[in-house]
Amino acid sequence: MDLNIELFSLILFFGACFAGLIGSLTGLGGGVIVIPLLTLGFGVDMRYAIGAALVTSIATSSGAAAAYIKEGITNMRIGMFLEIATTTGAVIGAIVAMYLDKMYIALIFGVVLIFSAVRSVMKKEDDIDFSAPGDKLGVVLKLNGSYPTKDGKIEKYNVHNVVGGYSLMTLAGVLSGLLGIGSGALKVLAMDTAMKIPFKVSTTTSNFMVGVTAAASAVVYLQRGYIDPGLAMPIVVGVLIGAFFGSRILPKTNVKKLRLLFSVVIFVLAISMIYNGLTGKL
Repeated sequence: MDLNIELFSLILFFGACFAGLIGSLTGLGGGVIVIPLLTLGFGVDMRYAIGAALVTSIATSSGAAAAYIKEGITNMRIGMFLEIATTTGAVIGAIVAMYLDKMYIALIFGVVLIFSAVRSVMKKEDDIDFSAPGDKLGVVLKLNGSYPTKDGKIEKYNVHNVVGGYSLMTLAGVLSGLLGIGSGALKVLAMDTAMKIPFKVSTTTSNFMVGVTAAASAVVYLQRGYIDPGLAMPIVVGVLIGAFFGSRILPKTNVKKLRLLFSVVIFVLAISMIYNGLTGKL
C-alpha cells in the first residue's frame, strides 16, 4: 500500500513538472494538465482535482511570475487592470453555473479553445508592427510598455483595442467561474490577438494574473475541504520546478515554436474538456 502511494506521488510529481513547464511557457497555468491527469488518469473526484489544480496554478504563477518580472517582460499594469475583468467574470460565471449543466459548459469551453488554437497557429506575428499607434484608452491608462528581446534589444509596444481585450478577459473570468480551472488560454488570446501585445508579454502577464484569480477561488475550495494535501504537495513541488525551468527557457525561445506549443496544449485541453463533458466526469 505504501509502495502504491509512493508510486502515485512520484507519477504526480513528474506530471506536475511537465505541467509547470508548459504552464509557464504558455501562460495557461499548470492546472490545465493536472486536472486531466487526476480525473482521467487516476479517477480522482473532479472537485478534489480542481482544488489541487488551483493550488497548482498559484504555484505556477508564483514560480514563473517573479522571474518574468525580473526579466522585465511582464506588464504588471496591464495585468492588474485586466484582473478586474476576470474577477467580475468569475462572479458571474459562478452564478450561471448554478443553472447551466456542466456538460454544455465543457462543450462550449472546448470549442472556444479549439478556435483559439486555430487562430494562434494562423496568425503571423512577424507582420505586426507593435510600435504602431495604439488605443487612446491604453495611453490614458498607461498600459503601453517595452520588453527585452533575446538579442538584448528593447522592443516597445502599444496596446490596441483595450475594450475588446477587457471584454474577452471578462469571458475568461466567466469560464473560470463555470469550470473552476484557469482560463489562461483566453487570457493569452485576449492580449495576444485582441490587444496586439507581443506573445511573450501576453504569456508572462497571464502567468501573473492566473495566480491572483486562483488564490481567490482556492479559499472557497479550502473552506469546503476539497484541497487534499496528499494530492497538492507533490504537484506543487513539481510545478514549481517545471515553472522555474520554463521561466529560464522563455526569453530565449523562438516565438513561432512557442505559439505552436501553445496551440497544441490548448487543443489537447479542449479535447479533454469535451470528453469529460460528454462522459459526465466533470
